[in-house]
Amino acid sequence: MARVTLNVAGRPYDIAVRDGDEPRFTELARLVDDKAMQAARGMGGLTEGRQLLFAALLLADELDAARAAAAAPAPAPAPTLDPAALERLADRAEALAEQLEQARA
Repeated sequence: MARVTLNVAGRPYDIAVRDGDEPRFTELARLVDDKAMQAARGMGGLTEGRQLLFAALLLADELDAARAAAAAPAPAPAPTLDPAALERLADRAEALAEQLEQARA
């Protein structure tokens, strides 16, 4: 087991992690610290507990939005237009228009 010191909201936290997981937990702590600092700037005068609570809420909001985006169906891709197919459709439309004109006459 490895030990790592994480700095969040201006305080160090020593935790045990699996060997090799130190960089991952350091990065996660940086994300939490960024949100804690964002909460402190936005709310001002928060206790440490409330600062961390708001950091957790900000992260939970981002996670919820990411999950909703991942669950949303992807938009259908725009159909590709084959020039030859378009030419055939145009020819067919012209032929139908000619038939209609002849039927009127």
